This record gives sequence, C-alpha cells and structure tokens, in this order.
Amino acid sequence: MNTYDLFDLKGKVAIITGGGGGLGTQMATALADAGCTVILCSRKIENGEAAVTELQKNGANAKAYACDVTNLEQVNALVYNVIKEFGRIDILINNSGTTWGETVEDMPLHAWEKVMNVNVTGTFLMSQAVGKQMIEQKKGKIINIASVAGLKAEPPEVLNAIGYSTSKGAVVHFTKDLARKWAQHNITVNAIAPGFFPSKMTKVVLERRGDAIKEKNPMKRIGGEHDLKGVALMLASAASDFITGQIIAVDGGASL
Repeated sequence: MNTYDLFDLKGKVAIITGGGGGLGTQMATALADAGCTVILCSRKIENGEAAVTELQKNGANAKAYACDVTNLEQVNALVYNVIKEFGRIDILINNSGTTWGETVEDMPLHAWEKVMNVNVTGTFLMSQAVGKQMIEQKKGKIINIASVAGLKAEPPEVLNAIGYSTSKGAVVHFTKDLARKWAQHNITVNAIAPGFFPSKMTKVVLERRGDAIKEKNPMKRIGGEHDLKGVALMLASAASDFITGQIIAVDGGASL
C-alpha cells in the first residue's frame, strides 16, 4: 500500500456535529478533500446548509441535517436517516459544543447544565447511537473535540468558564474510557484538544486578550484555518488504525 493510500477516504461516510462553521467546517473540508461523504448536523439546519453549499462548490459530496445532540429522539433519527440514505457510518466527529463565561461564584445552574448537556451528554448520545452501527460494521472511527482547557487550568483573566473547562475534562476521560471499551469492536476513539482558534465561542476572549494569548504561546500565534485538517484526517483514516484513547493537543505548544 502506498503511504498516501492510508489517508484515502473514498467510499467512507462521516457525521460531523456542529459542522456548520468554524472548526467543524475546517475538519469537514479535510475529510471531503480525501473523498469522504460528509454529513454536517447542526441544531439550526441553515448553518449546515451554508457550509454544505461551500463544500459542494469544490466537488464534495455533502449533506446537512438538523439535529440537537442533547435530544435522544433527534440523535436516533439522524443515525437512522443517514444509514437509510448512505448505508453506513464510518466516522463520527463530536464537535458540537457551547460555553458560558462567568465567575465560579456567579455561574447560574442553568448555564452549567446547558454546557454539560451539549458538551458531555451530546458526545455520549452521538457516540452511543453511531457506535451501535459501527459495532455491526465491526469498524469505526470516533473523534471527540476536547480542548486544552480540559487539560490544564487557565487563569480567570484568560478563561473564566469553569463549566466549559470541566466538560472538556470529562470529554478527555470519556475518550479514554470508550476507547478501552470498544477496542474489541475495532473502533478507535481519540480526541483533538484545540488551543485558541477563531470561533464564535472564542470571539470575546480573543478580542480582549488575543495579543496576550499570542505572546504567551510558544509559537506566538493562535490556530489558523488549516491547522486542524491534518490531525482530523489522520484520526479519521487508516493511518490511525493502531491509535486509540489518545488526546492530541493542537495548540502551538501552549499546553506544554
């Protein structure tokens, strides 16, 4: 096998949650460039449809679905419809996420619960539903989007969102535990832990602290529009068939 063939995703089908913009669209582009059919699901379908339109301009096979990852009925319906239309699911990227910036002492309970429901429960429900199909197929790739915020504690002036940080720490352990449980089914489960990238969630922080964050970063910058593509493709492809339960930080060395 030619080494480049390890990264070939022709004939594969991927679901990417939160795929309607930012990091989700970047990873969708990487998989589509490798020949993968990509299913983008967002709570608001118009977000996914806009991203699909751009992907299709470059020849990608892509489709958008509406799905609230915290809603079990919607998750099951998504998986059912994808299987019905495409016949298989080879890759799942759990990218849907939310945050809430607030001091610990003033964090509302409803805000904590919202962040946990999307970031942790949503990751569980999608993995469970898609995983059942992967077990039947006897193979699959699950990629969870964690964060360097789940690997280390940031000072409050950089990131004051304890619900988000805690949820991403949970995703880190969920990744390792699920990898151990499903290795027997030939399903690999890994996580990407991005550092600061431009997104809706980081917009305010980067506006206020962007220069300081860049200065403290060993590479003196934040993540760019291509920086997640390589690792996402590697973890989604045969190139990572003997890699499972790993957390890969993509942060310019900020978590060192």
